[in-house]
Amino acid sequence: MNQTQNNYQKNLSLLVIEDNEEDYIALTRIMRKLDFSYPIYHCADGDEALDFLFQTGEYSNPEIAPRPTIILIDLNLPGTDGREVIEVIKKNQQLKKIPVVVFSTSSNPQDIHICYQQGVNSYMQKPVNIKDLSRNIESFLSYWFKAVILPDS
Repeated sequence: MNQTQNNYQKNLSLLVIEDNEEDYIALTRIMRKLDFSYPIYHCADGDEALDFLFQTGEYSNPEIAPRPTIILIDLNLPGTDGREVIEVIKKNQQLKKIPVVVFSTSSNPQDIHICYQQGVNSYMQKPVNIKDLSRNIESFLSYWFKAVILPDS
């Protein structure tokens, strides 16, 4: 790995927008088992996520809320739901280049269509068993954090 790649790798981070604490804990536990060492930030609802992304409210300090490299978002969030958060992200000049991956229990074709229409980069359905969840998370991390070059955060 050359110096440019090494510096690039140091700046990677993930924002997980997930209201289900059990899902978030399972997700981060799997990531740790896979030796995922980049910072993971967590927002439990859409309003908190927007504060984080726009660095407002309790997230007004950029040290606490740095711009994430990639966003993993659930659709069915309390308050401002995931669909609305995606719409705001993809309409904002500073945020729209951040890849957004939907991670939802919904397999509703309308949800999938709306998400891609709004500009999400990928849509993954949450599996019900831990084996499939582990496999999906491993694929997600391998693709987004090893195989592709992400935009500067």
